[in-house]
Amino acid sequence: MSPPPFADTALAWLHPWVLPGQPLHYSEWQAGGTEVAPLWAQFLAHSGVASPEALNARATQVRHRVREDGASYNVFGDGDEATRPWPLELLPMLLSPEDWAQIAPGAVQRARLMNAAMADVYGPRQLLDEGLLPPQLVLAHPQYLRAMHGVRPLGGVHLHVLALDLARGPEGRWWVLAQRTQAPSGLGYLLENRGIVGPQFPGSLRALQVQRLDGAYRAFMQGLLRLSPAGERSRVVLLTPGRHNETYFEQVFLARHLGLTLVEGGDLTVRANRVFLKTLHGLEPVHVVLRRVDDEFLDPLELRADSTLGVPGLLQAMRSGQVVVANAPGAGWLESPGLAAFWPGVAERLLGETLSLPASEAWWCGEQSVWEKFKGELSGFVVAPTFTASATTRSFAPRVVDALSPEARAQWVQAISMDPAAHTLQARIRPSETPVWRGGHLAAHPAVLRVFVLADGQGGWQAVPGGLVRIAGQGDGGDDPWLSMQRGSASADAWVVGASTAPPSQPSAEPADVRPPLREPLSREALALAPRIVTSRAAENLFWLGRYTERADAQVALARLMVAEPTDAPAPLWSALERMARHVGLVDEEAPPWPNVAALVQAMVQQLGDPHASVSLAYNLQCLKACASGLRDRLAAEHWTLIHEAEANVRQRLGAVALAAASPPDTLAVLTFSAMQLAAITGAQTDRMMRDDGWRLLSVGRHIERMDYLAQVLDAGLAHGLPDSDEGAAALLQLFDATITFRAQFQGRREVLPLLHLLVHDADSPRSLAWVATALKNRLRRLAQHDPDWAEAWAQRLPNPAQWVLPESLADQQAVAALREALCVTSAQMAGLSDAIAQRLFAHVSMAFSPQLHLTRSMGFGGTEQ
Repeated sequence: MSPPPFADTALAWLHPWVLPGQPLHYSEWQAGGTEVAPLWAQFLAHSGVASPEALNARATQVRHRVREDGASYNVFGDGDEATRPWPLELLPMLLSPEDWAQIAPGAVQRARLMNAAMADVYGPRQLLDEGLLPPQLVLAHPQYLRAMHGVRPLGGVHLHVLALDLARGPEGRWWVLAQRTQAPSGLGYLLENRGIVGPQFPGSLRALQVQRLDGAYRAFMQGLLRLSPAGERSRVVLLTPGRHNETYFEQVFLARHLGLTLVEGGDLTVRANRVFLKTLHGLEPVHVVLRRVDDEFLDPLELRADSTLGVPGLLQAMRSGQVVVANAPGAGWLESPGLAAFWPGVAERLLGETLSLPASEAWWCGEQSVWEKFKGELSGFVVAPTFTASATTRSFAPRVVDALSPEARAQWVQAISMDPAAHTLQARIRPSETPVWRGGHLAAHPAVLRVFVLADGQGGWQAVPGGLVRIAGQGDGGDDPWLSMQRGSASADAWVVGASTAPPSQPSAEPADVRPPLREPLSREALALAPRIVTSRAAENLFWLGRYTERADAQVALARLMVAEPTDAPAPLWSALERMARHVGLVDEEAPPWPNVAALVQAMVQQLGDPHASVSLAYNLQCLKACASGLRDRLAAEHWTLIHEAEANVRQRLGAVALAAASPPDTLAVLTFSAMQLAAITGAQTDRMMRDDGWRLLSVGRHIERMDYLAQVLDAGLAHGLPDSDEGAAALLQLFDATITFRAQFQGRREVLPLLHLLVHDADSPRSLAWVATALKNRLRRLAQHDPDWAEAWAQRLPNPAQWVLPESLADQQAVAALREALCVTSAQMAGLSDAIAQRLFAHVSMAFSPQLHLTRSMGFGGTEQ
């Protein structure tokens, strides 16, 4: 069959493009020669690309998908944290069948070796006794855990996930640069990369028979279930350090893909040597913990005592055989580059095999003869840290000696001589260069490939057919030899090409996935009884997500009214607005009081966009974003994007407005846009979330906040006689979001009773106090079905505005006083209910694990500190 008609055109403009690569680097694009490599020629022939514009358009689509998915990476520097979009390149790295035939068996062999070494070092210690591993590199390593000695994990599997960083050398061979054995990252980003890049080139994906990823992930999960003490009935969780971890997005993404519950240390507890998940309805057993928390933080009882990321008692639960922890704690020492030279001998001893995937040459300077040999000539080496940083060891970023000045080299020689054991010399492997499309041009950049090996639970391992590629941001990566993401490298997908290519006219030749399902199929009865788990941390975040959304919405509504209201409006109206503004935190105690209206409004505008003012609009949106960050596994990407943009809009635009002392129309424009964003967020919460107990808790939080706010607004309005004036009545209707309804229903009537009826009694208005009270009671009863007596007791205690007697006019002072008293009691009851919910449903969440930024819960109405 002939290739697609656009294939010749694509090759015509790309074929003669000899990339300006480095002479000491292997070229993936040209395969060591001057012609386009056959794999890339096939890729282009079926890519549908016929011009640079087509690649530009697809690169734009990649960036759009990254933003749409909220894919991100947290970068740390100088004590600050910055979240940047995931830097994904358009073009994948192509791995031929011959490449994969070298990589996959070698990677699996390394996994078997590392697991066997773990079993020996924490068991009989023959490798140490026989001198095959130096005790100074093992026992002195800060991530060798003495608490794990003698612990045999379930099934004898210490390493469930192994990651190897590989580079193709100038001669075309693959070399191991580093290995990650503690809590390897990247499995989620690997899926994200494939999900974004694959659809850009569907024709190439089919024609090259790119191997799929799903089977390896399915086999991995099946392996965890095999090892679990509860088998297929197991609950598997992914333990994350939290939203400030640099790879938090991929942890959320991986948990979603694998169907795991994303948890933090405070979500788990150990009782009688068993691990439990704290949920809204009590404790649920946990059988497998897939962890992304580093070793020393896992168990504050036996490891680092100041850790708030781990689970007290987790190691004892492992010893008792009650839980699988993947990877088993204590694997961090395997990552030391100082051990690289010893692994071939260990492989011969433990496996009786020669390592098929070589590592770059490495020399540990802790051996005196080694340092004496090389200290006079360090050219061609990378100086790498032997250990991770700890109280007894130090670490540093690897440095390429050839990139250093003579003065800097001399300083490094002096530093190594002072502490040789802390330094390892690695022969520099210049990674191969892979094509990237940047700025409308093809370029060649060095690339490192991370491949993953996953345990199958039966004593074997499987290499994931693909990988996570790190590409140098610029130059040859000389100042960053292993191309760290923290130092600005980009990422790309890696495609493992099938053994043969199919004619382009045929459908995909990808083999059908014939592996058994992950678990036994669910019956209709089991589906009906399947619980939806809501962790206590997620429940708390959802509760405050609802409250902060409602709180910000109320602040925006009041701020819009104050900015738009003429400064010469009636004095009672401005007096009431000042009282409301102080109550909800729009202005602080230092703001000038009424009747200096202009200064009052200016003070409000100054505070609105200040994220450091503990009750400002910017602060509340910052708290809303913090809650949403802890719920990334439950919120749609669009929902998260709305919250992120709403917070940025207020922080950036209102801050600029305040600094520029802008006119009221400019301020009003920003607030109006904020109101639209909050309306969209409310819509997402109301109509686009699963209505489980978590959603009910969110709804209860919203109704508590709304009930309290509206009661306070109406009380202030009655205190200043607003229902008696046109301006005052209009202000109340606007704050209750009932202007259109009132006009349609009462057609210009101005009596007090119809106004109060709509604001208090109307059972169809979602802003009337009666409607909010009824909805709150119903949601509370549904939420606490596991504790109906408690829920019913509170429902009966809550106010019933539908039975309140409304005054026909403000002249009826006794009726007005009774209504105001009921409104004050309502606010107090909302605060009491908030406390009761916290005590009843969040009591087993310690303060250390409460959502970040929830330091000031109350703005003077509705709720207490947590």
